[in-house]
Amino acid sequence: MTFRSELSRIPDWQRAFLERNQLDMGYLETALQWLTPVARDLERLQRQTNRPILVALNGCQGSGKTTAADYLCTSLTEEQGLNTVALSLDDFYLTHRERQTLAASVHPLLATRGVPGTHDMSLLRLTLAQLLDTRSSKPIAIPRFDKATDDRRPLSDWDRVETPVQCILLEGWCLGAKPESTDTLAEPINDLERGEDPLVLWRNYYNAFLTRHFLPLYPLFDQWIMLQAPSFDCVFNWRREQERKLAASLPPEKAGSPMNDDALQRFIQHYERITHNCLDDLHHTVNHLFNLDEKRQIKSYRYQSQVTIRP
Repeated sequence: MTFRSELSRIPDWQRAFLERNQLDMGYLETALQWLTPVARDLERLQRQTNRPILVALNGCQGSGKTTAADYLCTSLTEEQGLNTVALSLDDFYLTHRERQTLAASVHPLLATRGVPGTHDMSLLRLTLAQLLDTRSSKPIAIPRFDKATDDRRPLSDWDRVETPVQCILLEGWCLGAKPESTDTLAEPINDLERGEDPLVLWRNYYNAFLTRHFLPLYPLFDQWIMLQAPSFDCVFNWRREQERKLAASLPPEKAGSPMNDDALQRFIQHYERITHNCLDDLHHTVNHLFNLDEKRQIKSYRYQSQVTIRP
């Protein structure tokens, strides 16, 4: 049976999901086995609480969290009948100009999007508050960020979500991360920290930002999901695939060239410290834990009802 004939045998929403994410039937089989039960759990929670629920999805770069969030969102909407929206922490980056200003006034490394401190947390909190407001009856604008131009898209290009919303999925590579001690932070773990942040100004800035802006956000979440990579070593290969997929999906005039290996190695070093911390600690304190292998395939799943992610 050809892929196209297989597509003709599945529901329209599953077909559309595979096509927009450029995936094969193998992913759908995996999603039906592992993600659909989570969607059903979330639906039961929402029915029990009878209010909008907020769900966090953590995963390192390239782990597939955006695709998983899209599947869960679509399944909850199409199969469970919940008005669901998937958000990405990436869509709440500061604008290019704002990060350039931050780089000039605090530290040059803050020009690169990624670490806490390069996000517009006021915009994120406002968007979440609007989506969680059960009295809302107007469409809500959802910010979108264009990685090809490294800037936030104009308001006219933002998505609009009809209300009331019953489930909000927020995915982000550093959701659930916690700040480190001053002594631990002072010891560089890679060439970027050693050569470009010798005075620990950049690390101290994003560490303090985690404390002030991320920790107070965590109690808002009703459920936590984690895609657990086997190690940070996978991030380079996964991120390289992601970079090439992004370039291939864009029209030629916008695609540009994927980062070469040297540029990519430097880029992921911005994320390395916090990623290590999440891989070491976060899996203990999430509701739904998916352990991945080096090929991003789910090896196992663990559920726990009580979590301890607190400020």
